[in-house]
Amino acid sequence: MKEAEKPRAGEKFCCISKLKVFLLVLSLAFLGKTMSGAYLNSMSTQIEKQFNIPSSLVGIINGSFEIGNLLLMAFVSYFGAKLHRPRVIALGCTVMSFGCLLISIPHFLFGRYHIESSISQQENFSVMPLCLVNQSSFSLPTVELPAECEKERGSLLWIFVMIGNIVRGMGETPIMPLGISYLEDFSKTENSPFYQGCLQTATVIGPFLGFLLASFCAQLFVDLGSVDAEDITITANDARWVGAWWLGILICAAFNFLVGVPFWFLPKSLVKEGETIESEETNKKSVIPLQENVKNEAKKTMRETAKDFIPFLKALFRNPVYMLFICVTVLQFNAFIGMITFLPKYLEQQFGKSASDAIFLIGVYNLPIICVGYLFGGLFMKKLKINTYQAAKIAFWISLLEYLIYFSCFWTVCDNSSVAGLTVSYEGIKQVSYAEDTLLADCNRDCDCPLKTWDPICANNGISYVSPCLAGCKISRGTGKSVVFENCTCAAAPGFSSQNVSAILGQCDREEHCQKMLNYFLIITLVSSFIYSLAAMPGYMVLIRSLKPEEKSFGMGIHGLASRAFAGIPSPIYFGALIDTTCLKWGSMTCGGEGACRMYDVVSYRWLYLGLPAVLRGVSYIPSALILLILKKKLKSESQVILNAAVELQNKEGELLQ
Repeated sequence: MKEAEKPRAGEKFCCISKLKVFLLVLSLAFLGKTMSGAYLNSMSTQIEKQFNIPSSLVGIINGSFEIGNLLLMAFVSYFGAKLHRPRVIALGCTVMSFGCLLISIPHFLFGRYHIESSISQQENFSVMPLCLVNQSSFSLPTVELPAECEKERGSLLWIFVMIGNIVRGMGETPIMPLGISYLEDFSKTENSPFYQGCLQTATVIGPFLGFLLASFCAQLFVDLGSVDAEDITITANDARWVGAWWLGILICAAFNFLVGVPFWFLPKSLVKEGETIESEETNKKSVIPLQENVKNEAKKTMRETAKDFIPFLKALFRNPVYMLFICVTVLQFNAFIGMITFLPKYLEQQFGKSASDAIFLIGVYNLPIICVGYLFGGLFMKKLKINTYQAAKIAFWISLLEYLIYFSCFWTVCDNSSVAGLTVSYEGIKQVSYAEDTLLADCNRDCDCPLKTWDPICANNGISYVSPCLAGCKISRGTGKSVVFENCTCAAAPGFSSQNVSAILGQCDREEHCQKMLNYFLIITLVSSFIYSLAAMPGYMVLIRSLKPEEKSFGMGIHGLASRAFAGIPSPIYFGALIDTTCLKWGSMTCGGEGACRMYDVVSYRWLYLGLPAVLRGVSYIPSALILLILKKKLKSESQVILNAAVELQNKEGELLQ
């Protein structure tokens, strides 16, 4: 029976060639998956505060996406290449959309978010525990905790977010390996780098849109539409503020679902770009595996296909360039994933920015320039037509240059904000304390203040206090956000009366020096991002060209599996656990349990956040150098073979002439 004629890569579909249509929708799929990922990662601090969980648990939630990838990556990459790849990608987009829906469910089950505060509203009168010595009749009544307090409503709903993230990871699995292998199979060799550059550009535009969406949603209070703005006693800059994280993930769910629809209508295979069906038959032995083995693959059973799994795996493990590249990827990804996951938190804690501002700055300063770098990198590879060794050399030196620039971030420093009992003593002497008893001093020891509650106020001496009671404040006036505390004993200078000392809600603003440091930090990250993105495409082509044509799909899958198993999953967890060790003040839950961290020691945080990636990236240059040596040796060997063949041919021509 005659085989059905395959459509050509250049055949038109609505005035666009079918391969270009695939490139377009695949770019949208890349945009959708990266937008969802960037949005969720940037909202990690909001999720942390919504469910009152530590950073290490947030790391587990972020790593759960990679677990979903890990479950299916190897098998989808290998067996998916034998199936209808566009339809497998379409199914993945649908599953990814369902995962996003699951992530948003806890918001609708959680109920209203309880703001940790000592202030409550009772008929327009603010009630709070002040320092009222010997006036217990005016203090708040004692609240008895429920007998089963650990089972408070919503305490475990973060599990839905984790499961949804696993499902999202499973849906994302086929998009990259099957999409890239499809493009590689049916595109011209000289067009491939440009197509890859388009995809890489989409992977940057996606996070850019995700960060903008997250910045907008972070400005909106989590209980949007169900809470009166006047009832909210905190601002977006407060450590207790939770934005509407659930809203953006619903938008991502709708986008991913719509993007998957066109894939259902694309063909299983095409004739290679620039070739006719006749030329394909003539060159059957030299073209890509899906074209030369199409009849055999139709007859293969899944069991026969599975028999090739182990030989393919062994071949990859015996490929030194490929294995060393995986080592480089794992080390670099450990550094970058940990940094990206907690970058919004770093900007919040280090420079005193709100979550919305931090997310916006990340998107505006870093992502557009990365997009430009990817595009230039792809065009550079296409125009110069450089070999694998040259690509590796370019990637190595550009990356090393960026690594050296990275160290200047250590000089963009901000001191801890002044909080009495945590970063300064009540006398104003700088000292960092992780002990809870340092919150007490002679000025508030008789006030019977709660030590667990985080309800900061800013006194007119420029120092923040954990609560009005711990500041020794005896009088309050006003309601809601406009409440003012007076006669704050602890804020008065030694030997002076406290009658003229007042305080307002919220922490004191950071010093102007911090804003300058933030500007320097953003400029450094902008330059670094552009330089590193130039190296991305040459490095990526080294990976692709280190694989044989029949190994590309499977090799890309194993590469993705390794990066997720050894970087994507563990990196956020141990980064989060280390960040937790720098917490100075933990929040408290409704039932008295320990909640999310409210304030960090930014000096220790900075050394951990910037130092750990510096070590990991530094080690990654060892296998990178080995790759250069291997490729250089291989290039010399190939050149020698060509030279010997030319000499032999010249000798034969000389013999014939004689």
